Formats: sequence, C-alpha cells, structure tokens
Amino acid sequence: MKLFLSRPAMVSAIGNDLNAHLDVLLNHKASPISATDSPYAAHGIEGKAKMLGEVHLNLRAFPAYLPAEHRSRNNQLLWHALEQIEPQIKQAISRFGQQRVAVVIGTSTTGVDENIPVFKYAAEHNDWSGAPFWQQQQYFSAPADFVAYQYGVQNASYGISTACTSGARALISAARLLKANLCDAVICGGVDTLSPLTISGFSSLEVLSAQRTNPLSANRNGINIGEAAAAFVMTRELMDEDAIELLGYGASSDAYHMSSPHPEGIGAILAFENALNSTALSTSDIGWINLHGTGTVHNDQMETLAVAKVFGNQTACTTTKPYTGHTLGAAGALEAAILWAVVSRTHNPQGILPAQLWDGVRDEALPEILITNANSRWAEGRRIGASSSFAFGGNNAVLILGESA
Repeated sequence: MKLFLSRPAMVSAIGNDLNAHLDVLLNHKASPISATDSPYAAHGIEGKAKMLGEVHLNLRAFPAYLPAEHRSRNNQLLWHALEQIEPQIKQAISRFGQQRVAVVIGTSTTGVDENIPVFKYAAEHNDWSGAPFWQQQQYFSAPADFVAYQYGVQNASYGISTACTSGARALISAARLLKANLCDAVICGGVDTLSPLTISGFSSLEVLSAQRTNPLSANRNGINIGEAAAAFVMTRELMDEDAIELLGYGASSDAYHMSSPHPEGIGAILAFENALNSTALSTSDIGWINLHGTGTVHNDQMETLAVAKVFGNQTACTTTKPYTGHTLGAAGALEAAILWAVVSRTHNPQGILPAQLWDGVRDEALPEILITNANSRWAEGRRIGASSSFAFGGNNAVLILGESA
C-alpha cells in the first residue's frame, strides 16, 4: 500500500514555510540560533539567556469563537503553520468526509506554560482558585484536539508524547491508521514551544551548549533547544502531484537509560533496520540521512556508530539542528518535512543537499560517516532519504521518504 505526504506546513526559527527553510538550508545562510532569555521574561521569571532557536513571527490569531481551553501558544504555533496546508486539509475533508479524516499530533510541551499564572497567583496569595485554569490546555492530546475541533473532523484524534520522537511517531501512527483502513486521510505532525520548564530541565541534565550546537565535531558540547511546528496531510490516494511517498518506517525501544542513549546504538540500529525492512529498499538506495544529530557527546557517538554499521560511510549525512535547534516533540516531524523538501524536484530541482553547519573538526573517536559539504548533491536516480529521531528512554524512530518507483 502506498502512502503519500502532502507538501508540509513548517514553522521554526528559520522562518515560515517550506521555501524559507530551503532558502536557508541550501544556500548556507546564517543560523538564526541566538542567545535570549525571552521564554523566561515572557512570564516574568528570572532566567539566564540561553542559545535558543526561537520563532520570531506574529502568529496567526485564533478565531474569536475558539474556546479558552484550546488557547495556548503551542496550539497557536501549530495554527499558524496549518494555514500553509489548509487547501489540502479542506480537499481531504471534501473528498472523504469529516468522519474519515483523523488527527495525530506529537508534542512534549503542549500547553504547560499556560499554568504559570496559576502558580504565580498561588505563590503570591496562598490561593489556587484566583487565576483561570483549563486542564485541557495541559493534555498531550491538546494540539490534536484543537485541530479536530477547528476543522470539524470526527475520526480518531489523539496525541503522541514520546519526547524527541513524538513528531516522527505521529507520522508512523498516521500510517498505521491508514493501513488499517480506519480513515482515509490524517492530519499529522508535531509541535513544541520554548518553555522555561523544558529549558531548565535540559539545563539540569548539563546538555545545553553555551554556543551554537556543533554536532559531529570533536568540540561538540551539547544542544540548543528550539521551537517549531510541522504538519502534513497523509493519504493513500495521490491527492497532489507534488506529494512525496512515505516509503517506510521503523521504531524500537531499547530502554537502556532514562535520558541517555545506548552507547552501542542497539536501538538506533534496530530502528534503521526495521525501517529498511518495511520497504523493498536496500541501504544503497538511501541517498541522504537527516540525522537526529543533537550535538551531545553521547548522541553523536551512538548515532554515528549506528549509521556506520547499517550504511557504512557512503551515505550522505547531515543534521539540521544547528539551524533550528532541537525542537523536541516537533523535531521528528520538522526534520521529515525538511527531508520532504530536499527530496522534491519541484522545490529542489538542482538536487542540493544541505551542507553540515559545524566547525569541521572531525572527532577521530567516532566511526567515519559521509558528512555533507557545500558540494553535496543527490546521486542520479530516485531520491530517497531517511530521517532519524531518538528520545529519552531509548525510544527510536526512523522514517524513509522518497520518490515513487
């Protein structure tokens, strides 16, 4: 069974829409990651400036009728992105009916910051009842519930929260719904916003870099947190001639450690192999891998080991996180959207692969993989690529996107 992904909706620190992302990534423009304390300052909280991938846009206003429980910055970032694919959403609803369109959205922050006024009021007045609180804003299903409400779709609607694989897992779940014939189209993707909670949490793990993240380098020292939203309409029918096929996917969970990956990449290797085994493809068919590539010592060691073991050192590899930051629950969807854009001959006719943004100092302790540079291009033939995502608890996911045979 073939599964097709529409042109994606994309918002990140890079900018708004697919073309903005390709312009920066393919033309080697400056990274937007910068030092800021705005996630703290926005809530009147003291916090040190961090290197973050912040979205600097006036987000699309919610409709006046939208109930308060659906109003959060996280949902608004997703709402802003969805404007880019509303024609595809409306086409799917018109073609299949509201009862046959599902929603699956990944997130980790959801609307957690919306409770900050409640905590502040309680701390100042010793009273938890003096500030408005809507529990719905806190649910991991909140973005999916919002999308279902806003577009009136009535099929399955749920959230995925598996930390940094959430966005990728949402696409996998969408594929399974379609394969089971439980629906005919799925609005799927991921969204996360910068939050004092997650920034402070990663800071306590001592994995935040004080500079722009420098993945794959001997000098790498951590991640930059970012925020983003990315979404697709996935269908069995080809609804758009520009659509890219979801050729395969794989997942695993090695449960090695609460926050660290298995040092030998066992779960990552299995996810890559499961993804390949779900297709009729071999490793030589994969022309580019958009790596998880967080820039931490442990992730890059594990991931390069897994890539080298499965693919050797002839498959071009890049991590785009030095441009977007690590967008957590949105990362798997955002990086799949970047893969979609790079595969597309309509949007990338010259076949350029993003050059790795780093200091170029190879870590001799890492297995050798083929890291892209300014001259990297797709090979002749079908364009097929993979996007890898790895998360807390040893949760791993790999998506394979490409041109149809």
